[in-house]
Amino acid sequence: MKAVFQTDVGKIRSHNEDNGGVFINQAGNYLAVVADGMGGHLAGDVASEMTMTQLKQFWEETGEMTSPQQAEMWLKEHVMKVNESLFHHSQTNEHCQGMGTTVVAAICTNQFATIGHIGDSRCYLLNANGFQQMTEDHSLVNELVKSGQLSKEDAEYHPRKHVLLRALGTEQTIQLDVKTVTIDKGDMLLLCSDGLSNKVTEQTMIDVLTSDRSLEEKAQALINVANEHGGEDNITLAIIQFVDVDESR
Repeated sequence: MKAVFQTDVGKIRSHNEDNGGVFINQAGNYLAVVADGMGGHLAGDVASEMTMTQLKQFWEETGEMTSPQQAEMWLKEHVMKVNESLFHHSQTNEHCQGMGTTVVAAICTNQFATIGHIGDSRCYLLNANGFQQMTEDHSLVNELVKSGQLSKEDAEYHPRKHVLLRALGTEQTIQLDVKTVTIDKGDMLLLCSDGLSNKVTEQTMIDVLTSDRSLEEKAQALINVANEHGGEDNITLAIIQFVDVDESR
């Protein structure tokens, strides 16, 4: 596997409330994390950084992931621990009251990738079947689209587009959506905050990911496009490329 993580403050905001990274456990399995914090002055920074730091520590203490069931259970268990930690912190620190964060995380092995998410940060999969969004936004606007009250086109410009129905750390218990996909050589995962997905079309994502650039250049190119289209939000992404998949399966 190859991986890259990049984050950018954007062109408008004075500080970056996004966080994340790509971390490797004792068995060489990867965990990619993107978290988009929110709530109160600097509290979004706290929520996303705590999420990244705690998941990184949990992952680096973890052994090999041998099955999707094990990976799904790991994500549910450890994201729940992070949620409890964030909720307690917000309740006991006045300046952090109401803080929360989105999170999208992917456990990556040579056989499968297990994706978990809360909020509107996304994961996309590029493989032989095309390019597919693997997560479903936990947002008010997405619910309106699903119920037929709003078209996808109108949703793009809806004034309440940023209203989340689910976030990490805002309630004592939380539900994590998880799914697992089989991985083949050449597949790519893109995890990103809405600072990217709101500004970069899926076709542009495909064009960049399938270009001859290095992973680092691809990540920077996507951030550049988001900034060229306004850059009103922080922009964060991780790309995982599966280049060493075991072909003897």
